[in-house]
Amino acid sequence: MKSNFQIITLVVFIAAAVLGVFVFSGAIPLGNSGSGSSSGTVVLWGTIKSQTISPLIENFNRSNTSFSLKYVEKSPDTFDSDLLESLASGTGPDMFLLPDNLVYKYSNKVYVIPYQSVPLSSFRNTFVEAGEVFLNSKGVLALPLAVDPMVMYYNRNMLDSNGITNPPMYWDEFANLVPVLTQKDQNGSITKSTVALGQFSNISNAKEILASLFMQSGDPIISENNGEYVSLLSSSTTKYDPSSVLKFYTDFADPLKTSYSWNKSFPSSSDAFSAEELAFYFGFASELPSLINKNPNQNFSVASFPQVRNANFKLTFAHTLGIAISSFSKNQNTAITAAGLLASGDFASKLASSLGIAPARRDLLKSAPTDAYSPTFYSSALYGRSFMDPSPKDTNDIFSNMIEKVLSGSMTPEQALRDASAKLGLLLTK
Repeated sequence: MKSNFQIITLVVFIAAAVLGVFVFSGAIPLGNSGSGSSSGTVVLWGTIKSQTISPLIENFNRSNTSFSLKYVEKSPDTFDSDLLESLASGTGPDMFLLPDNLVYKYSNKVYVIPYQSVPLSSFRNTFVEAGEVFLNSKGVLALPLAVDPMVMYYNRNMLDSNGITNPPMYWDEFANLVPVLTQKDQNGSITKSTVALGQFSNISNAKEILASLFMQSGDPIISENNGEYVSLLSSSTTKYDPSSVLKFYTDFADPLKTSYSWNKSFPSSSDAFSAEELAFYFGFASELPSLINKNPNQNFSVASFPQVRNANFKLTFAHTLGIAISSFSKNQNTAITAAGLLASGDFASKLASSLGIAPARRDLLKSAPTDAYSPTFYSSALYGRSFMDPSPKDTNDIFSNMIEKVLSGSMTPEQALRDASAKLGLLLTK
């Protein structure tokens, strides 16, 4: 009897997941009510402001009358601890908005949609590659909603006044730009910088910039096989040796190099850019409002994140937001149906727009808003990537120590990479 009940329950879950696939593909028109087996109220937790997402939730509930979705806003500072505590006590939400840097931590706490229900080919045809951070060898850990790609903001006045007609597309172009754009006082101290690279502590998004450089060289940083995660950070099987990538980065903080452009005397790179003391700033699409607010009179624009010349692919780091279903949900069938509907076009498109970033669905990226920034955000989302970060704070420390050891001369780039990779590997075994 118990066995039959378990089988029936599993069939219902899979049927609901299949419904989600049909919703993705458009086989079920958007705005239809949820399936007849979906009822009751499901709770969604996230850190998005209620005033931003509540109107979207209200529209969603009007379109899906067989069940109700309730959103609970949580503080970004305590979201992780609150969620862990609630799941442990059995009072947690049915679903939660899962950022890519918490996927590893919650991979054993979410309902994994099997590939029999959501085929890998369907997932890849529906969502951009940045969404694949939500995949493992067993299935889908979360359904991608929105992508926040890293781009390159640049000061138009600094470029124009130095006769530079276009921002750089490739990393090797910065070698020629540094002598032109970097300004120094009579003591040789940098007063205006070309680009914030080389250091770590005062460079916003330093880990993500470094991760982009490594992944552009063909190093995935972390790999998974049958549930086992390993660090590939120091792997030299790629076209470009990771140590040469690390040396390229740290050279920008070496006073003896012609690429010297940044040191610890500067404020954070985002503040330096807004103070018009930095020509190029690597930041996320979501940072646009804060950059405008910091200096409303600044004349800046946006371009794609620089690439490796002659590479056969493009890549930039991207944060991805997905919707995960709690494995502890008491109304899991409805949660699966709701998640599939939330990942559909209308809700996902409006959510990305309200957040100022890009949707994760490929079909929605075909029509970017026509403002000065969104076309770059949308195109960048197509080649955004991230990695399965086991612990954002710990990996930040690992990357920071790696840079410091190279800059201090206590380790060569090769040694620093091996040390960082070993520490990253230890995180993956915890």
